[in-house]
Amino acid sequence: MTTQLQSAEQLSATTLLRFATAGSVDDGKSTLVGRLLHDSKSILTDQLEAVEQASLNRGQEAPDLALLTDGLRAEREQGITIDVAYRYFATARRRFILADTPGHVQYTRNMVTGASTAELAVVLVDARNGVVEQTRRHAAVAALLRVPHVVLAVNKMDLVDYAEPVFAAIAEEFTAYAASLGVPEITAIPISALAGDNVVEPSAHMDWYGGPTVLEHLETVPVSHDLTACHARFPVQYVIRPQSAEHPDYRGYAGQIAAGVFRVGEAVSVLPSGRTTTITGIDALGESVDIAWAPQSVTLRLADDIDISRGDLIAPADDSPAVTQDIEATVCHVADQPLSVGQRVLIKHTTRTVKAIVKDIPSRLTLDDLSQHQAPGQLVANDIGRIVVRTAEPLALDAYADSRRTGSFLLIDPADGTTLSAGMAGASFAAAEAAAPAADDDAEWDF
Repeated sequence: MTTQLQSAEQLSATTLLRFATAGSVDDGKSTLVGRLLHDSKSILTDQLEAVEQASLNRGQEAPDLALLTDGLRAEREQGITIDVAYRYFATARRRFILADTPGHVQYTRNMVTGASTAELAVVLVDARNGVVEQTRRHAAVAALLRVPHVVLAVNKMDLVDYAEPVFAAIAEEFTAYAASLGVPEITAIPISALAGDNVVEPSAHMDWYGGPTVLEHLETVPVSHDLTACHARFPVQYVIRPQSAEHPDYRGYAGQIAAGVFRVGEAVSVLPSGRTTTITGIDALGESVDIAWAPQSVTLRLADDIDISRGDLIAPADDSPAVTQDIEATVCHVADQPLSVGQRVLIKHTTRTVKAIVKDIPSRLTLDDLSQHQAPGQLVANDIGRIVVRTAEPLALDAYADSRRTGSFLLIDPADGTTLSAGMAGASFAAAEAAAPAADDDAEWDF
């Protein structure tokens, strides 16, 4: 079984990387993505022909590789990225899911969507402009979403004569800033997306740089984690009771393992009730197995007939999350309608949806200068702020820092089902957790 588990970890680590790109307007982000797809030979011939024709229609002699990702008509007309564009490509070493996110301030919510599941973020900076306000916003969002790896791509090096001091100054400034937010790993790479320098192939113009190209780093960055060390969590999605002649007494609890590993014979707790029992069987793909791990979809069989329904959470008896009705979290507000103190909402956490009320909005993060605005009263589209929510029924939440899956939730409008905010339970930034305990609320957004 140990060998089987290790094989699953190795497969997860070496075959798939989810990453997001972000950058200010005109930093060349879409061009970088297009160059990455083009030079890694991940574009079909008819796609390239369409881009070449569209470029000619716009009076451009060379193909505009940005058009490979800017698929909306408004994006093509304005030369900007508006919506998140997902691209799937692969090399001999790894498969990739790429989320190309917008750079405009008013599309912050789109970046949050694209980066929420990313294991790596590529932040572009124009070598001529250096670190600007929007660069800091992107670093803050990456830190907030606990993206473990960040790549600083200093683009348009050809326009600064491939000067090493320019790159070094930008890399030093960004690295210090991102590290202060708690970003655990930052890799700086000098590139020219337009010319293809250090994107897929090493540059012939920057012999002073000895690090990896963008693609080489994407192919080799470690994204594995020890599945046995994760907090095991199993949100129940469906209760299976065939009550047939073949299976008259069968009772199983189906769902997808959100994190960690479950084993037959293990003592578990069912939350929010807190009842304990033992796993007597695990069914996967029609067969009984002794062990299962995230993100497998399985059915658990338990020793006792406990009242369990959709939305309950099964976790190890000695490693269960806290059950609470009072949630303090950071949210990114994604709806056009504001979120206000006293507003009644639905909160969706894994497979459980309960009624709730927004009790307080203590602060809003001003993304222009990363300052704290106290007691704003409401959050509007693209705002990031701290909230306090009281739920009608208990929820078993982890801190987002411990689990991006079971530490996250959505706030939903009960009237029409619109998603209002994306929430992350617990402290805002890793840097805040590492700091000494705060004496007052002002330390919550201490940078």
